[in-house]
Amino acid sequence: MRGGRQMGEFGRFLVTGGVAAGVNVLSRWVLSHGMVYELAVVIAYLIGMTTAYVLARVFVFARSGRTMRDEAARFALVNVAALAQVWIVSVGLARLVFPWLGFGWHAEDIAHLIGVAVPAVTSYFGHRHFSFAVTRGREDGI
Repeated sequence: MRGGRQMGEFGRFLVTGGVAAGVNVLSRWVLSHGMVYELAVVIAYLIGMTTAYVLARVFVFARSGRTMRDEAARFALVNVAALAQVWIVSVGLARLVFPWLGFGWHAEDIAHLIGVAVPAVTSYFGHRHFSFAVTRGREDGI
C-alpha cells in the first residue's frame, strides 16, 4: 500500500479516480469540438483510463508481482465494463433522458459527468481483486 495510511485505499482510489475523471471530462470537452459526442466520449475515456492506471499503480494499490504489461492488460479489461457503463449512461442521458425532460443546459457535459461517476465502485473492486491483485507469494506487497 502506498501513499500513507491517513486515507484508506478506497479513498485514494476515489481521489486518483477523480483526477482521472477530470482528465476524461476535459478531454471529451476538447474532442467534442472536432468530432461527434459519442466518439469523443470513447476517446476521452481511453485518455482518462491511461491516467487512472498510472495514478492507481503509483498511489493506490500495492505491487502485485505482475509485469506492468499484465497489470495494464487486466486494467484495460476491467475498464471495458466501465466504458460500457459510462457510454450507456452518458449517451442515454444526453440523447434520450435529458431531451425527454426538456433539459438542455450543458446537457452533454452533465450527462458525461454523471456517466464517468457511475462505475467508481465496480471499478475499484475490479482493480483491487483483478488488475492489481497480489500474486501468490507476493502478499508482502513488494
